[in-house]
Amino acid sequence: MDMVHLIQKKRDGGTLTTQELQAFVRGVTDGSIPDYQTAALLMAVWFRGMNSRETADLTLAMADSGARLSHEGLTGPLCDKHSTGGVGDKTTLIVLP
Repeated sequence: MDMVHLIQKKRDGGTLTTQELQAFVRGVTDGSIPDYQTAALLMAVWFRGMNSRETADLTLAMADSGARLSHEGLTGPLCDKHSTGGVGDKTTLIVLP
């Protein structure tokens, strides 16, 4: 994958393909894409944005990049609460119990 081409494509307003986004996530996770190229592509995305298909493809590629938890065999409602990490997190004591 040619990262320079991907950076230029997005910088110039192009749309990234599913395969390009999957290769990008693979390269970030295996360390084959240098940090400065990752930053450049993310900056291009920040300025140009992503359409809904690109966003979904990137999200799925990220979800598929690592291990997944299995909820097999668990019964009842399942939920997850993520903290924003701030000191002002006032929902945990209400939601968690």
